[in-house]
This record gives sequence, structure tokens and C-alpha cells, in this order.
Amino acid sequence: MAVIVVSDTSPLSGLAIAGYLSLLEQIYDEVIIPVAVANELRRGGQDDPRITEVLALDWVEVQQPKNLALVETLQADQNLDRGESEAIALALELKADELLIDERLGRREASRLGLSITGLLGILLVAKRRGLVGAIRPIMDDLINEAGFRVSSQLYADVLAMAGEDE
Repeated sequence: MAVIVVSDTSPLSGLAIAGYLSLLEQIYDEVIIPVAVANELRRGGQDDPRITEVLALDWVEVQQPKNLALVETLQADQNLDRGESEAIALALELKADELLIDERLGRREASRLGLSITGLLGILLVAKRRGLVGAIRPIMDDLINEAGFRVSSQLYADVLAMAGEDE
């Protein structure tokens, strides 16, 4: 049975910029994104063409969430952006096994609604456990330095410890 995975923008754009987008396909086979996320990727691609390449991948599928009232509520009441709101709504509609999302407010709301969430660093930990990458420190460094991914020093250390790469 196929695993249903919905993604927000940051896991896709971060991995695209760092050159590790293929990890998602190796872990999940297919990733579904809402229209708003596709639009955010197109806009991001104006600054970095590697981001728009995501939309050409045959294992990335774009779907429009049907529950637009929920999308509007998440934007208005929870102060989430359109991409996060559509990703959460779509994950709920599809009964997704996993929602890939990094932003704190979006993660909090997705968890509150009962969704299983994984962020970019969680994806790297899965990749390391499965032997898809030898080390995640250089990937995290690329995400921070090239993609502008924000990670607190404590979380950075915690992830390295979970990966068995702490010194």
C-alpha cells in the first residue's frame, strides 16, 4: 500500500537548493503538494531555478484541496500562510500518512489536528537510518548556508546526536 505524503514548501525548496531532493523520492516514492505550494515554488524559482525543477519531477503531484473553508480558517485564525494552510487541509482530506512541514505554527496546528508531521531534519534522519546518506552534518550545513534554513544550535546538536554524529 502506498504511503501518502503531503509537503509544504520548505522541505522541497531546501532539499532542492542543497542538492538532495532525490532523498524524498527514495524515502516516499511520491509527494503530493497543494496548488499554493506549487505557486510558492514557482516564485522561489525566480531567485533559484533549482526550486522550480521540483515541479517537473514525475513523483511530485499537485492537487487542490477541496475544503477551502478550512484553508481560509487556518490562514485567518492560525495566521498560517496559504501554502501551509493548503498543505494541512490536503493532508487531512487525503488522510496522509505524513505531512512534511517545518514552520513552527504550521507544525503546531497540524499536530493539533492529528496529523503525523516530519520536518526537513526528520527527513535527513530517516535518510541516514536507511543508509541513503553517510552523514547529515554536511547536508545540514548546506541547508543553513545555501538555503537559509534556520536551525537553533540546540536543535543542530540534538539532530547530530540522534544521527550518531555528535562529537
